[in-house]
Amino acid sequence: MKRIITLCATLFMVANLVSAQEESTETPTGGSWSTTTTPALKISETFFNNWASAGNSQIDATATFFGNYKYTHPKFVWDNIADLAYGYAWQDLDDSASPLFETRRKSNDKIDLTSAISWNAYRGWGASFTANLKTQFGKGYEYKGVGAEQTETIISNFFAPAYLTTALSFEHKRNDWSVSLSFLTGKTTFVYNDLLIAAGRNYGVIQDENSSTYKHAYFALGSYVKAQYLKKDVLPNFDLYARVEFFYDYKKPKNMAWAAIDSYNPETDAAPTKNYTLSDGETWTDLQGKNWLAKRAFETDMDFELKLDYRLSSHIAVNFATNLKWDTDFSGMGKWGHWQVYQMAGVQVFFNWKTGK
Repeated sequence: MKRIITLCATLFMVANLVSAQEESTETPTGGSWSTTTTPALKISETFFNNWASAGNSQIDATATFFGNYKYTHPKFVWDNIADLAYGYAWQDLDDSASPLFETRRKSNDKIDLTSAISWNAYRGWGASFTANLKTQFGKGYEYKGVGAEQTETIISNFFAPAYLTTALSFEHKRNDWSVSLSFLTGKTTFVYNDLLIAAGRNYGVIQDENSSTYKHAYFALGSYVKAQYLKKDVLPNFDLYARVEFFYDYKKPKNMAWAAIDSYNPETDAAPTKNYTLSDGETWTDLQGKNWLAKRAFETDMDFELKLDYRLSSHIAVNFATNLKWDTDFSGMGKWGHWQVYQMAGVQVFFNWKTGK
């Protein structure tokens, strides 16, 4: 586990060090580096005082970092991407006697590292090997209630969960878009937090009921499809990025125990499977009677991301981002709470350093 993290970190450190050598992007072997490093800070503020329409004063600050470090060789391309974000929102509560902005909640938290090497074979088709790591920087909470009765429950943390996906794929790549197809993909889920596992937040890391210790990793072998589109200046000063990923675990039908679910009688039977966690308001009978296609769609993980950026100047941009996820291993709030939705819109101050072509 530590070796995997060290390897991923080393790959990105090497890419970053090489990209810093702006005076010489050509290498003796005939390859070249092209790099883009874009740190940004988004700050928004809303203030109300004796305002008839009412409202809550709020300040939101989010720092983001996007780095793309690509080594292009006549025979292969090595592409490294770091996509990071972390933000907080401070809010004033109308029913509180405390000073302004006494509450603080996380508004964004993202670590997404990708390293991929691809070889072109014929007319844009080729093979690629990709390693992707997703996790977060800090604790995540679920809030219930309002005011003095509000409670908070920790539901996630750094490497709880984390997802490491490695895929050997067939790939079709063009200037602005690419599609990868893999039927031999490993996806390892990590949850290095015993308190979360004890509370049922195991994110698909199946536990051994006969053991006194917790398991912290689950390895899934399955199929993986990824399509992405990145276009600079779709319209003047307007950039578009879209990504969608699908992953299907070949062991998922067994973990779901569909036969036991279909025959489940809530009046006489115990829970049909402990490898799957129900969301609040959800019942086992909700999952009964699904046909083959509906079961396969239910089992498939999906991750969709869309980013829109309009550059007002060389350092100021208006942007919109949304991230939509479906994962049956996540127990959310409310019936069918496996949907996870994130949306952000605002104005960013950013800096952009590029090297290479």
